[in-house]
Amino acid sequence: MKKIFLMLALISAVVSANAQVATENSKFFDNVYVGAEFGATTPFSFDNVFPVNTVAGLKIGKEITPVVGIEIEGQAFFNDNNVGRWTSTFVKGTNVGLNGTINFSNLFGGYNGTPRFLEFKGNVGLGWLHYMNAKSNDLLAKTGVDINFNLGKKKAHTIGITPVIYWNLTGGPHKISFNRSLAQIGIVASYVYHFKTSNGTRHFKTYDVGAMISEIDRLNEELAKKPKEVEVIKVVEKKVEVPATNAVSVASKNGETWIVQFATASAKLTPEAKFILNQVGNDAIVDVTATASPDGSAKFNQKLSERRAKAVADFLTNRGVKVKSAVGNGVSAEKGKTAVVTVAQ
Repeated sequence: MKKIFLMLALISAVVSANAQVATENSKFFDNVYVGAEFGATTPFSFDNVFPVNTVAGLKIGKEITPVVGIEIEGQAFFNDNNVGRWTSTFVKGTNVGLNGTINFSNLFGGYNGTPRFLEFKGNVGLGWLHYMNAKSNDLLAKTGVDINFNLGKKKAHTIGITPVIYWNLTGGPHKISFNRSLAQIGIVASYVYHFKTSNGTRHFKTYDVGAMISEIDRLNEELAKKPKEVEVIKVVEKKVEVPATNAVSVASKNGETWIVQFATASAKLTPEAKFILNQVGNDAIVDVTATASPDGSAKFNQKLSERRAKAVADFLTNRGVKVKSAVGNGVSAEKGKTAVVTVAQ
């Protein structure tokens, strides 16, 4: 019981240490691999070690997460050292099994987005053992540890060595039992090819959530140090008639020059500005020049002045006034948030 609590505590510590690293959710056909294997076994009782029983097979698997996987395995067994039901055929028996895998390296060491060169994976499962030219079948259990060497820059190829035990669960007098005298122990070597996934790699991608949060905090700190480029003003629109006597306080008219003002960071014409622009004669030909105050960045102020010039030009054009030019001059400390309309020369 103490060992179980110790194991749970260790797993909890590993998960906590990697809590800020997120692993992508792969698509159904991602992280799939195929492999071929060949090996030799001998009776687990070691009564008759030689001749060894050879085994060959194919497998296809999928890594569900960097820790847990599943694979389907098909194998053929040769020779008949201490296996009572083997037949006289060249292939003595076949096994089709469903196995589960646990990547101990990633479970206890974490996964950083790239498989390690050397990894250890538990490999256990159940299979259907069929004897060739015989009318009997048995339930087979597999227990093994994959010692994998991931090769290549993209880790597309894996060479594995698996110490394994095949347990014939139903070959004895009892219905289901792990009987050492009916088991085979051996070594199986394998080659595995990992298909390319939808993320462009051969394996899972990870995202450092902690680093992302730190970067967002840094950007927020830099943004807080900069001057505010946009000042949000809540405007309640309503119809306002502006007397001509009050027009000078909003904009001034001096000869053939009309000046209108804008709200901070805005290119919208106010009722007062429209009142002044309505004084421009319909037959006039004018130039429009707009500016912005020094607040904000140069790029923002240039764009703002151009939008102000366009707003004035569009308003005058709709009235029938011919606008010869409409220019935004960016920042002007003297003229500030204005647009100047002058008769074209």
